[in-house]
Amino acid sequence: MSIALTLCILILALISFALEWFPVDFTALLVAILLMVFGIVTPEEGVSGFSNPATITVMAMFILSAGISRTGAIQIVGDWLLKWGGNTSQQQTFVMSGFVGSITAVINNTAVVAIFLPIIEEWCKTQKIPVSRMLMPLSFATILGGTITLIGTSTNLLASSISEQLGYGTFSLFQFTEAGIIKFGIGIIYLTFASSWLLPNRNPTNNGNSYEQSYQLKDYVSELVISPRSNLIKQTLRSSEIQRKFDIDVLEIIRDGIHFSQPLADKVLKAGDILLVRGTKEEILKIRDEKGLDILPAIKFKDDNVASQLTDNEEGIAEILILSNSRLVGSNLKDLRFRQRYNATVLAIRRGEEVLRDRLGQVPLRFGDLLLVQGPRESLSGFQTTRELLVIEQGNREGLRLEKASIAVAIVFGVIISAALDLMPILVSALVGVVLMVLTGCLKPGEIYGAIRWDVIFLLAGLIPMGIAMEKSGATTWLADKIIIVGNNFSGFWVLIFFYFVTTILTEILSNNASVILMIPIAVKVAEALTINPFAIMFTVTFAASNSFMTPIGYQTNTMVYSPGGYRFRDFTRFGAPLSLIQGIITPFLVIWLYGL
Repeated sequence: MSIALTLCILILALISFALEWFPVDFTALLVAILLMVFGIVTPEEGVSGFSNPATITVMAMFILSAGISRTGAIQIVGDWLLKWGGNTSQQQTFVMSGFVGSITAVINNTAVVAIFLPIIEEWCKTQKIPVSRMLMPLSFATILGGTITLIGTSTNLLASSISEQLGYGTFSLFQFTEAGIIKFGIGIIYLTFASSWLLPNRNPTNNGNSYEQSYQLKDYVSELVISPRSNLIKQTLRSSEIQRKFDIDVLEIIRDGIHFSQPLADKVLKAGDILLVRGTKEEILKIRDEKGLDILPAIKFKDDNVASQLTDNEEGIAEILILSNSRLVGSNLKDLRFRQRYNATVLAIRRGEEVLRDRLGQVPLRFGDLLLVQGPRESLSGFQTTRELLVIEQGNREGLRLEKASIAVAIVFGVIISAALDLMPILVSALVGVVLMVLTGCLKPGEIYGAIRWDVIFLLAGLIPMGIAMEKSGATTWLADKIIIVGNNFSGFWVLIFFYFVTTILTEILSNNASVILMIPIAVKVAEALTINPFAIMFTVTFAASNSFMTPIGYQTNTMVYSPGGYRFRDFTRFGAPLSLIQGIITPFLVIWLYGL
C-alpha cells in the first residue's frame, strides 16, 4: 500500500511537471506536503530538503555568481571575446563556446547567459552574422560547461547529496572533470561545425541598431496634443477610461516642456498637454476624432529615434523575457493588470521572428516571449527581483562595481581551491565566500536575497523528500527489481546506455533535478544487484540529467535564447537531437574508461 501510494504521488507529480499545471517549485512543495499528510515521511523528513547541504550550497553558489555579475567580471571577458573572437562564423562559435563553457564550470549558467546574450547580439551586429547561428550554441555550451565540476550545476550538487544518503559519500569538486572536459570538447566541435548547416539563418533583433528599428516603434508611437475643444480637459486618465476604450497606452504626459511619467492614472489633463501614446494608426485616428486631439507631426522624433524620446534619466526601455516556469504564461496583460503591477508599459511583444503590436492587452503570453517595456528605471530594476521575468541587459555598465571585479574573482577561486584541497567542505567554503562577498563590498547585504533563484531552492527542497519516500516505502526497490529482470540479459554497458537515455527523456519532460532524484536511487539498486560499479551508474545518470538540448523548455538557458534567436520549437530538436545522441554514446564509454564498470 505504501509503495502504491508513493508511486501515485510520483505519477501525479510527473504529470503536473509535464503539463505545467502549476509552477514546478509549487508542484515539488505540494509533493512534500502530500508525503507528510499520508505519513509516508515524517515532518522532519518532509522539510529536510531545506536543510540539505545540496540546497544550501546551491543557494550560496547563486550568491557567488551574483557577486561576479555585479562587479562586471564577466563583462570584462565579454570585451575580450568581442575583440579576439575571430572573423569567420566557425571561429566565432568555437571561441564563444570555449569561453562561456569554461565560465559556467564555476558560475551559474543562467547568470552567464543573461549577461552574454546582449554581448553576443552586439557581436553579431558588428560581424554581420545571423544571431540565430550563435545563441543556441551559447546556451548549449553553458549546459556542457556546467558538467565539468561539482559546482557547475545544481544537478551535480544534488547528485552528490543523494550519493551520500545512499552510503557512497559525497563527490569531490573535480569528480566529473575528466569526463566533463572530454564531453565538453566534443560538444564544442559539434557546435562549431554543425551550427553553420543545421541552424536557421535568422536575425530577429539585429536588423537595426536600436529598438525603434528592431520593433518598428516609429509607426506605433505618436504624440497627441489636447486641443481646447477636447472633452478630456479636466479629466484624469483613469476617469476618461481612454486606455480601456481604445487600444492605446499613454506613456508620458508633456506639459510646458516638463515630462510626467508613470504613474499617470490620476493626472488631471489640461489643454495643450501632449500625450505620448503607443497605438496603431487606426486607434490613433479613432481617439483623435472622438476625443478632440491633434496629432503632432513625426518630425517631433529627433532623427527618427523614438527610443530617445521614451528615455531620460528617470525613464527607460528594456527587453523582458518570460521564463518557462513563469506564472504569466497563458495570461494576458489586461488580466494581469501588468501596468499597475509593474508600473511599466509594454510597447511590443517579440515572439520568434514575429513582432506583435496590436491588441497587446489581449495577447496570451507564452514562454520565451520578449516584452519591450517602458517605464521608470526603478520599475525596470524591479523586474530583476522577480522569478517570472528576466531583464535582458543592454550592455549598460552603470552601477557595476568594476573596481571590485578582481576581488570577486579571487573569492570564487578561493572557494574552489579550498574545496579542491579539502581544507573545508564545499558547503562551508561557499558560505564563507558569500560572507566575503558582502564584507568586501562586491555585494550589498540586500542583494543577497534577490540573487537566489528561489524556484530552484523550493524545487530541490520539495523533491528531496520524494527520494526519501521512494526509499522508505520500498518503491525504489520495487522499480529496480523490474529493471533487473530485463537487465540480467544485457551487459553493463547497455545498462548504462539504458539509464542515460531514460534520464535524458525525463529531463526534457520534467527537469534535471527531478530526474536525478528519481533515477539515481533506482540506478544504484540495479547496479548493486548486477554487480556494476555504483559510481559508474550514478555518474552516467548525473551527466544525462544535464543533457537537455532537444527542446526550448528542458533547460532555463534554452528558454532564454528561444525568442531572441528567432527560433522555432523544431530548431532545437534538429540541432539538439544529434548532440544528445553523440553525448549519449560517448558518455558510457568515458564512464567505463575513467571510473570502471
